[in-house]
Amino acid sequence: MEERSRLCSVWLGSETGILKGVSLDRKQAFNFSNTRALSRDQEVRALCWADPAESELLLGCADGTVRTFSTEKGVFTEARSCGDPQEGCFSGLASLRGSAIITCAECGKVRVWREDGSGPVAELDAGSNVCRMRQSPMDPNRVATGGKDNGLKIWDLERPEKPLFTAKNLRDDWLDLRRPHWVRDIGFIQDSDKVVTCTGYHQVHVFDPATPQRRPVLEAEFGEYPLTALALPAGGGAVVVGNTQGDVAVLDLRKGLVRGRLKGAAGGVRALQCHASQPLVASCGLDRFLRVHSLEDRQPLHRVYLKSRLTCLLLASRELQAGQGGGATEGAEPQVKEEEEDEVWDRMEQVEEEEEATKRKPAAGEEEVKKKKKKKGGD
Repeated sequence: MEERSRLCSVWLGSETGILKGVSLDRKQAFNFSNTRALSRDQEVRALCWADPAESELLLGCADGTVRTFSTEKGVFTEARSCGDPQEGCFSGLASLRGSAIITCAECGKVRVWREDGSGPVAELDAGSNVCRMRQSPMDPNRVATGGKDNGLKIWDLERPEKPLFTAKNLRDDWLDLRRPHWVRDIGFIQDSDKVVTCTGYHQVHVFDPATPQRRPVLEAEFGEYPLTALALPAGGGAVVVGNTQGDVAVLDLRKGLVRGRLKGAAGGVRALQCHASQPLVASCGLDRFLRVHSLEDRQPLHRVYLKSRLTCLLLASRELQAGQGGGATEGAEPQVKEEEEDEVWDRMEQVEEEEEATKRKPAAGEEEVKKKKKKKGGD
């Protein structure tokens, strides 16, 4: 396990509570959880690094526990209770100064926990129905929250009394009706105060807290289905979004136009992440595949089948090999490739239309018409 965990460049959580690691260089995938003692209560809802050295992973589970996994030892080292399942599942998880962690539940409670696990040392209420909490990569004490009918808010954990920024609702439509808002994912734009969100109403919004305007400074739309996840490339100027139908696209944040689509996904997208230094984006979701695309030519580079419905992913910062990928082994299981399924279909015997028509049973009306014709001919 120790050697396997050091090879992994992508980490993923699943609905069944399994932590999976994928080595794209070797095209292998591994399970790091005991599959005999798993349940839906242990579903992995959030993943983050516990330290800048990426030696430990934090897993936020549906039962309110936060588990620590050592990537150097390849084992789980700690589990602590950081929430009540009645408050909802985790909608965000982050580390703070190495020893502390930040959790956010769907009920809107954002808490800071120390390493001893004695209880939260800070707590704030971000409102109900929070779908996502994200930590700023520039300022670890700054987090953003948002959810259904709960607009974007930016908080300073050292001053949790009130938010630093509260987004204003969109302007009424042309019928003077209120436009609902539903924040599904959030991202902090590098080297800027701006924040980008995607919504359940297939919108992408950019907010600029540095200006007096509290409404979006840019509003764009993609597709017709709810957007579920976003990721920001290292170069800036663009955002990658995915929706419930498996559509993934790159949008220009300057003009709000679609640059291009990333093909391949066949189910709702649960998580997206861009590599810190390479033009790569990883995605996972309900189709049980991990996919890695190039952002330069939007071509698929890796595709790994992982058997479970995936909920979240985390990329290691080390360089990834950008080569074509197929299936991947998982533990001692055989390889699973879509190409094998295609071969099965190709080997199946084809049924001709005429042969199929002769085997088809006549309907009740047709049987009666045939009898009348036969009787008439006999007369």
